[in-house]
Amino acid sequence: MELFFGAFTSEWVQRRAALLHELSLGGRRSTAEEELRRRMKALAELGAAGGGGGGGRAVPMTRHAASKSMHGTTAKASMAARPMQVRLAAVAQGSQPAVVKMASYGGGARVGAMLNYVSRGGELSVENENGERIRSREDLAGIRVDWDHLFQNRTESRDIGRFTVEITASAFASDDEMHELVRSSLTSGFGDRRFAYAVEKNDDDTMTVQGVVILRSGPGERLTGDQKAAGIIQARYDASAAASEAAAQFSFQAYGNGVEYGSSKLRDLVEKSRGGDVRDDRGQPVADDKAAGDLVQKEWRGDLHSRKSRDVMHLIMSARAGTDVAAFEGAVRDFLADQFAGHRYVFAMHDPANDPKEAREGGKRPHVHAHAIVTMKSESGGRIETTPAVFRQWRVTMAEKARDHGIAMEMTDRREFASPPAFTRNQVRPVNREGRTEHIGTSEAAQARYDAKRNGRRALAKSDRSREYTVKATQSWQKIAVGSGDRSIVAYAAQQRDQLISGLSAGEAEATSNIVHADFGSKFRANLVTLQNLVLEGDELRETSRTDFEAYEKTVETTLFKLERSVAPHDRIDFDEIATLAREHVNQRRELMQLHEQRNEAVAEQGNEDQRRDQRGEVNEQWEAAITKHGEAIVEAANDVLMEIDAAATMLADLEKSEPVHDPETGGYTYAISEKEREETEQLRAKIERQHDEAISRAARLAIERNTYIREVAEQDPELQGAVDQAEKHAQRPEEEKDKTPVNVDTVAEQQRDLRNEEAERQPNDTDAREAHELASTVDATNRLQDQANKDKEAAQRGGETTRTDTAQQHIPRLEELEREELEKRERDRDDRER
Repeated sequence: MELFFGAFTSEWVQRRAALLHELSLGGRRSTAEEELRRRMKALAELGAAGGGGGGGRAVPMTRHAASKSMHGTTAKASMAARPMQVRLAAVAQGSQPAVVKMASYGGGARVGAMLNYVSRGGELSVENENGERIRSREDLAGIRVDWDHLFQNRTESRDIGRFTVEITASAFASDDEMHELVRSSLTSGFGDRRFAYAVEKNDDDTMTVQGVVILRSGPGERLTGDQKAAGIIQARYDASAAASEAAAQFSFQAYGNGVEYGSSKLRDLVEKSRGGDVRDDRGQPVADDKAAGDLVQKEWRGDLHSRKSRDVMHLIMSARAGTDVAAFEGAVRDFLADQFAGHRYVFAMHDPANDPKEAREGGKRPHVHAHAIVTMKSESGGRIETTPAVFRQWRVTMAEKARDHGIAMEMTDRREFASPPAFTRNQVRPVNREGRTEHIGTSEAAQARYDAKRNGRRALAKSDRSREYTVKATQSWQKIAVGSGDRSIVAYAAQQRDQLISGLSAGEAEATSNIVHADFGSKFRANLVTLQNLVLEGDELRETSRTDFEAYEKTVETTLFKLERSVAPHDRIDFDEIATLAREHVNQRRELMQLHEQRNEAVAEQGNEDQRRDQRGEVNEQWEAAITKHGEAIVEAANDVLMEIDAAATMLADLEKSEPVHDPETGGYTYAISEKEREETEQLRAKIERQHDEAISRAARLAIERNTYIREVAEQDPELQGAVDQAEKHAQRPEEEKDKTPVNVDTVAEQQRDLRNEEAERQPNDTDAREAHELASTVDATNRLQDQANKDKEAAQRGGETTRTDTAQQHIPRLEELEREELEKRERDRDDRER
């Protein structure tokens, strides 16, 4: 059957059809493969001539291709790339950089774990090189079997061994003497190998020493970590001088590969000792898990010389948050088909919408990205070479495929932006995977490299070739800044140009001078860029708090101080002018921040006033509803007595705020006032309680006299309801009189009408009379409270006390204030009702 590849719309579909056709041919595999390569080459030439689509790279960079002409391949890649000025102009307009990262390599034994990670434990489907979707765990497990013929299956190096030593010795004068003997014994057997151990004392004058040891020595001898290695170590110990001091028996329990294994076993040793004395070969304590990890990763890593089989590689292709997922998936599919034709691979998309892994576990990253597992060896036997030139070519291809799918993306080079070099996974250790993964360096140099990358510090490559490239990038940025008519593009290009110029100037100064400058490490013109970026950060502080602004202001002053230290004498005038402008800028930001604070306070005050207005409106609505339901006279009479109850309850609550104070000498609690003052306070409390009880009684009598509003309020107030029930019991007539009184509906209705008429007659009819009545009631209540306050004041003065130290008298102004507030509230309510 003949296939017509031109009928397919995209390159990866063509390749899928070709591979399926090849598989259907059975024993004619090699012939089909040659035919496929011939056809794909023809398609590539057609595309290069103007056919579009796939481009001119049909096979990846393999060892076989590299052996022919690495220089020719690099030249081809350079010709295929877009001109620098075109790429940088697109970046200035908002195009995102192409990101293709090498996450890790792995042997055939790790393919299952890698597939499990990429597919999120089988919850996400993966797609293979033929476009087939694989989801079930059984099919994922079958991938390992299908790829097995492409694996070298090299044995991993044995890097770390777990050992046990039984030592027989007499008692020791101190623990230090015991550890000295243990380290001497272990060093006699292990030689210059690094190790860590824990000691357990037994009852029969023996010690059990357990620990981990690096199996490779300085000269390069690598132990196997088994019984054969134990025999070698035992023979060396028996021939050493340490054997005459103590008898020791060595044995190995297990071995493993790499830093991860060593860190895990050393942490297990620390945990097993339960905070006991774990030490290394230099006598330093290993106190906790962090110390154990640091020891292996920071100090032992270089001595391991670990070897692992590289059968597969784990690639990550990522895009900015908000990128169309379907378009990016198509770009990734075409990229993998273009660069890894003839290789086996699978890939899966991870985006926040469908990632089953929670954010706190490292999932649901805000940016869309794809994970790919690719075999290093192709079906034809070629192996992928991972060099800087190959990585660059991958980014070029990824950007092309993304643009084909409508995503603005460009290949970028760190030398075009003076970006610091990236850190590798061996230089850092993850400490937090929620959101963006946070790391710490495994050494001081690694930490510095990590900080520079994460903080966006500017750094230029120092080789002559890189400096030439940087000069070309500077010229391209200059052309973009001059030729563009967009102000934002001009500003962006000018900023990048100035940063590159500053870096080049700083490099020239370092090459021609041995003067040690300040922390910025460059001359005055280079430091200006840092100051400019820092001062302009204030544009983002318009809505920030005063505390954050003060921290920003302090940072600017610190930067000015450091910049002044690197100023040459001939630049002093320029520095003074720039420092003045920077401080004026900060002062303007301060004034703007203060204006925003005042605006926020005004908005908050307006909100409080609106809230109070709404509350008054709600009260007025409730008042009108009560009058409509019960009648104005009934509601007015009930409201007077209810206000007296609330005022008395408020004064009692105010008195309760005088709490006992803790006495540090006795350990108990005491009052901060004298006994006499406390008695007077209790007397005042008793009087207010009596007034409260009298008001409650009057309210109960009103309820008995058919005041329906009081009864409605009592349903929500247990205290008032109890008083009403008690008053009803006392008001019941004798049983014989009750029998004589005819009771029917008409009689009850007539009595209620009489009561309402009498109440109406008692209440003033006109508005002025009602106001006079309310004012008289309020004045009467105020006079009673004021008379009581005057009596208490005279009693206190006769006793030689003053209101300054009298706690009871200190409550009088508060009571008067409450009365005034109550009166003002009633007047406002009356005004609102009249309006």
